Amino acid sequence: MIATAWFKLRRTKDRVPESEKSHAPATLLDQLARAGTERRFARNVVLIQEGDRGDAIYIVRSGRIKAYVESSAGREFVLGIYGANEYVGEMSLDGGPRSASVITMEPTICSVVSREVLTAFIQQHPEFAFDLLGRVIRKARMATESVRSLALLDVYGRIARLLQSEATATGESNVAMVERLSHQEIANRVGCSREMVSRIIKDLTIGGYLAVGKTGIALLRQLPPAW
Repeated sequence: MIATAWFKLRRTKDRVPESEKSHAPATLLDQLARAGTERRFARNVVLIQEGDRGDAIYIVRSGRIKAYVESSAGREFVLGIYGANEYVGEMSLDGGPRSASVITMEPTICSVVSREVLTAFIQQHPEFAFDLLGRVIRKARMATESVRSLALLDVYGRIARLLQSEATATGESNVAMVERLSHQEIANRVGCSREMVSRIIKDLTIGGYLAVGKTGIALLRQLPPAW
């Protein structure tokens, strides 16, 4: 069963959580992207620096980017990971400073759209404004959920919640897959150390709840309520 699950995992395309997908009609988003300036970025290029002033949004055409905040000690907390047909940077369109940093996770192509271009586009396509508003609302809700998790859940609870939210069904009974999440990435997303993640993943694997492979983590059965 595990071998079949891993085979299906390799065939699975990159999955983005439904709550983070752009709800703009693909044709409108594509039109807006074509109105911007297309740029190619290598891996680990910082597109947006927290605290800087900016008035452009980045529409991902291919590749993946990560939004995060970082403490003065260098500790990172990931706010979201975005792929093709998604965009970031809309939070600073009010003229305020950037609220988070954004970095490429792999070679990425983005369309950089200035505020002037976006404003003109919305005048022609006012329905796109609802997508912008929807994204701001969803990000506010996600921030609330993150604060709730940090305040009310222990480290295990946050890790279990992340794995379950990222899991994709494989067709095998009770088997779901989580792709491309290293222990450090999990730690950055739940606010703990990589060592703690490794300990919990190891215990869950020994307990038969998880199977770890090169391309992801298989959830074999319902995770226990506590660790």
